[in-house]
Amino acid sequence: MGKRETASLFRIRLQQLQAGSGLTQSAFAQEIGIDRSALSQLTSGQNPRLPRAETLIALAARFNVSADWLLGLTEDRGLTTQVLNAVETEQALDEENRTAMERWHHEATGQKVRYVPAWLPDLMRTPAVIAWQASASEQERRRLQRQTDRRLHVSRMPESDIEMCMPLQSLQIFAEGAGNWRGLAAEARREQLAHIAATVEELYPAFRMYLFDGRKRFAPPMTIFGYQRAAVYTGETYLLIRSKALIRDLAQGFDAHIRHAAIHAHEAAAYVRSLRVS
Repeated sequence: MGKRETASLFRIRLQQLQAGSGLTQSAFAQEIGIDRSALSQLTSGQNPRLPRAETLIALAARFNVSADWLLGLTEDRGLTTQVLNAVETEQALDEENRTAMERWHHEATGQKVRYVPAWLPDLMRTPAVIAWQASASEQERRRLQRQTDRRLHVSRMPESDIEMCMPLQSLQIFAEGAGNWRGLAAEARREQLAHIAATVEELYPAFRMYLFDGRKRFAPPMTIFGYQRAAVYTGETYLLIRSKALIRDLAQGFDAHIRHAAIHAHEAAAYVRSLRVS
C-alpha cells in the first residue's frame, strides 16, 4: 500500500474517531496535542498527509485504538496489534528484579536519552511524594522507591547524557497542590521542589532539564534511548518502539520542545526554587 493510499485511509479513520468522540474540532485537536489548523490539514481530502509519530501515538492512546488500524494496516481497532511491526508492550521484571525501563536505561549507557515524565521526574521523587503516589500500599511504596534510587544511580554515571523536558505547568500545579496533588501537605511539596532544584544542580550538565509552555506544545510521557528504542507511557504499559523512522520522528519532536523551551537547562534550578507553594 502506497503512502497516498495510507494517508487517505488514515484521514477516513481520523474522521470516524472525531465524529464518534462527540467533541468539537478544537476540543478534539486539543485532546491529541495539535492545533485546529493541523487537524484540518489531516482531515482534508486535499493533499492527504500522514501524521507525525507523536500525533499517531496520542490518538491511539487517547481513543484506545491501534496505530495499525489508524493507518489502515488492519481492521482490528484494538491495541493488541503491533504498530508498523515495530511496537510491543513490556512489563516483566528481569532476574535482578529490574523493570523493562530500568533495563533499557542501562542498555542505553553512553547514548543520549531524551525523557518526558508523566508527572514529576522519577529520579527526583522524595520519600513523601513516593508514599503519596503509592496510595498507602507498602509494596508499591518500596517498588517506587527502588525505581527512583536506580534511576538516580544511572543518571549519576559519568557517561550519562540525559535531556528532560516537561510542561512548566506540571510544576506549577504541584506547587499549588492542585489536580492529582490535592491533599499533599505544603511542607512535602516544598521539600520536593527543593530536592528537584538541588538534584538538577548536582547532575548538570550531564542531566539537562528544560520546561516548555504546555499551553502551546504537547509531548506524551516517553523516553527515547538514543536511536535504539523509544518507550511511550500509556498509563498501564509502555509501547516500545524499535522503528528507526518513528524514533527519529519522536526525537525531532522532542528537540523542537527544547528549542522552544520557556526555561532552559541553566535556568531550571532557579525557576523551580522560585515557585511559591500554596
